[in-house]
Amino acid sequence: MSSQVTCRVADRIANPRGDDSALAEQRAVIAALEAQLWTGGTLDAALLPSYQAAFRRLEQLRRAPCHKFIIVIAVADRPQHLQACLGSLLEQCQAFGYGGMEHGAWRNIAVLIADDSRKASSIAWHGELARYFTRQGLVTHHCGPDEQLELLQSTPAAELARILGAGAPDAEGNFGHKGQAVMRNIAHLKLKEMAAREAGQPLLFYSVDSDQEFKVKVATSQGDKEVCAVNFFHYLDEIFSRTDAEVLTGKVVGDPPVSPAVMAGNFLADVTAFLQQMAESSPDDACRHHLADTHAEGEAAYHDMADLFGFRAAATAYRYHCTLTGTHAEADCFAHFANRLGSFFYGEHPTRVSHYVYSGAPDTVQPARTVYVGNYVFRPSGLRYFIPFATLRLRMSGPTLGRIVKAEIGARFVSANLPMLHKRTVHSTGQAEFRPGVQATAGAIDLHDEFERQFHGDVMLFAIERLTAAGFPLQAPTPAVIAATLDAVRAEMQKKYNAQHADILAKLGRLRTLLHDPAHWWNRDAAQAATVEACQVFVANATRNFGENSPCYARINAPESWEKWRSGLLAAIVGYPADSAAWRAMLA
Repeated sequence: MSSQVTCRVADRIANPRGDDSALAEQRAVIAALEAQLWTGGTLDAALLPSYQAAFRRLEQLRRAPCHKFIIVIAVADRPQHLQACLGSLLEQCQAFGYGGMEHGAWRNIAVLIADDSRKASSIAWHGELARYFTRQGLVTHHCGPDEQLELLQSTPAAELARILGAGAPDAEGNFGHKGQAVMRNIAHLKLKEMAAREAGQPLLFYSVDSDQEFKVKVATSQGDKEVCAVNFFHYLDEIFSRTDAEVLTGKVVGDPPVSPAVMAGNFLADVTAFLQQMAESSPDDACRHHLADTHAEGEAAYHDMADLFGFRAAATAYRYHCTLTGTHAEADCFAHFANRLGSFFYGEHPTRVSHYVYSGAPDTVQPARTVYVGNYVFRPSGLRYFIPFATLRLRMSGPTLGRIVKAEIGARFVSANLPMLHKRTVHSTGQAEFRPGVQATAGAIDLHDEFERQFHGDVMLFAIERLTAAGFPLQAPTPAVIAATLDAVRAEMQKKYNAQHADILAKLGRLRTLLHDPAHWWNRDAAQAATVEACQVFVANATRNFGENSPCYARINAPESWEKWRSGLLAAIVGYPADSAAWRAMLA
């Protein structure tokens, strides 16, 4: 943590806002309750209602103006996810009472739905959700395709094409599925318009994903709980009031924020370990998968190449934690786990779910380098940071943006322990409502599009990391230097990915042998046929995407594919300074 930020946090604790005695006493009550709530790092759920009530009392006593938040939610054909996200936001408001209510609406919370849907039914559903939650007191604006096109008409389309896309419907008349980066950049235009109407009150923009909720996942002796236990708005208000931070990023708990493309190795190891444990049991034995694990979920525990980000990969497999309740046997646990396997291809990692670990949010403020685009907050001045290289539709756009922001504002780009709950799939189906780059046909899943965007997103990220270390974007290197950097990073990433492929092939072989061993009880009992079939479908899809004849690896190794991607990456980086200048001129 920088000394500047540390001093400001300490000053806030010693003299928060110059409060009067009643406010100071109430803050002391909250601090004491918070310490008890998380004694020993474990949530005492019985204290949660009192903790929430203490914040509501604080809001009644508050006199000084606090920040107003505009939450911008990018969504594409995900009405169920969006409903859960907005429902959790309303619950957050009701639980903690941030800013209070006026005329039946939450005074300092507003929502912008940035709709990138293609289905007319989804657009209509999202609009109805906006109206419903507005009636509940959560003022929500639905920005659909027609309004987006109107916003784009006021911009210099040609100069901003790499930021805002084509600015027109496709040949079929659709203006959806432009990609999260383009959609977020278009939403910035609406945020600029909304900010102009909020003069006189400090304002913050809060970018979230539709598959996230304003809750945290905690591990308890009774299993995982999803709870409204973090007062996001209060602590963000405190941090932005007491520091000069311009951009702040949180993270996520629950499902990983990355693609299956970079989790397959770890997951195959965990599935194999699970089957080995099952082979040592009998189907009628009591389930043994509720035992405490020796692993603590850490940074990038789910990532096959965690070392790329400075983290140490786990040396051993992770144990699956059964989520069934009541009395049940090993065969029941096996069947339940087998039916969850397919969710991996939509972004779940059932063996490496991450949990919230408490630490006071203001005390965790530190310089950052990665933006989680589904959980970051910025002042209106931060509108100048669009999602870079948007039309390439690369994964890792947030970390790439983070390197650029860090290069420009240094310690004013911070992170804090304010993670949101991330849920990749809908409980009823085990699949995502919509996930770009994942094609499913009759049970066969194809990840090659997402895989390519992940690989070249990694190339872009680490190329930008090297270029920013040399002064980019404030100092533009020559195209030749940029091209050489891209070639060098691509060669390194290719070597990493191919080494991981070899590891995955070996793990797939071990898993197949274990699954099909006729000596194991699941292959000798007709009652287990459905469980075995679910495992076989998983192995088939893993083989299709990561096996010896994988189209994913074929594409990232093909010279002609690299030539196409290289030209796009190079043009985007070379053009970034001009894109940034045009964007800032438009904002001005």
